[in-house]
Order: sequence, then structure tokens, then C-alpha cells
Amino acid sequence: MKKVAILMGSDSDLPIVSKAMDTLASFGVPYEAHVYSAHRTPAQAQSFTASARDCGFGVIICAAGMAAHLAGAAAANTTLPVIGIPMKSSNLGGMEALLSTVQMPSGIPVATVAIDGAVNAALLAVEMLAISDDLLAEKLAAYRAEATRKVLDKNAAVEAKYNI
Repeated sequence: MKKVAILMGSDSDLPIVSKAMDTLASFGVPYEAHVYSAHRTPAQAQSFTASARDCGFGVIICAAGMAAHLAGAAAANTTLPVIGIPMKSSNLGGMEALLSTVQMPSGIPVATVAIDGAVNAALLAVEMLAISDDLLAEKLAAYRAEATRKVLDKNAAVEAKYNI
């Protein structure tokens, strides 16, 4: 099975990014996490992403706030799918990171999830890997079925309490 690379611009992103790691682990998807900044460690970020395919990775998740250039810098150096997680900031609440991540130029796509959307980034990575992995696709179907069951259980509780 291909691995998922998780890059974050700062270790301050770890509380949110750890949700992606937990999600990947729950599906049995191997991953590596690294702190590389598009601005402070550009050579290391470039070297890692340029060699990611040869190192057994299938998807790269990048979390960054403010200018949020990490996902775009990663995508410029690989043909692997890159998923950007715009991180919330104290300045503009993450809108600056969202707009930076989603506004990639033609030819260098970055899939973008919600601000602090680490779980969805991991699920999207799992979906990408599941294209060629039937066991992973089955795990995704079971995950979705469980999510459906949970919502329907909550609906039944609300209906029982509030519908006269």
C-alpha cells in the first residue's frame, strides 16, 4: 500500500494535523509526518516532495496557515496528488490560508479541504488510494455505513423526543 506524506508548515499545526494521522491510522494507511516550511526550509520541502513518489508515497497532505504556500510548493515538485489543509490563524481566521491554497494556477492543482479540515484531508487521501486498493475501498464503504447509522440513530432520538 502506498504511504501518505503529511507536511505541516509549523509544529503548531500538530493539534489539528494529528486528526488526519488518527484517521489514516484507523484505515490502516501508513503515513509519515514532517515539518517543512515553504519559506523557512524550501530546499528540504522541495527535496522531500520531488522524491516522494520514489519513496513509496501515493498522496501528499500539506497543512499551512497564513500565506499557506506549502501545498502549492509541494504540488510544483511532484505529480502526486496534493491535498491542502488551510489552517486557522488569529489574524483572519484562516481565510487567507484558504484563499491561498485554493487559488492555484492552471496546471498545478491542489485539492483543498475546509479550514482545519484534517479529517476530510485524510479521508480524501484514503479515497485516492482506494482507487487501486479494493480492501481500502471496502473499509471506506464500512466507514460510510457506520456514519449513516450514527446519524439515523440521532434522528430517531430527536424524533422520539420532539415529534408529538
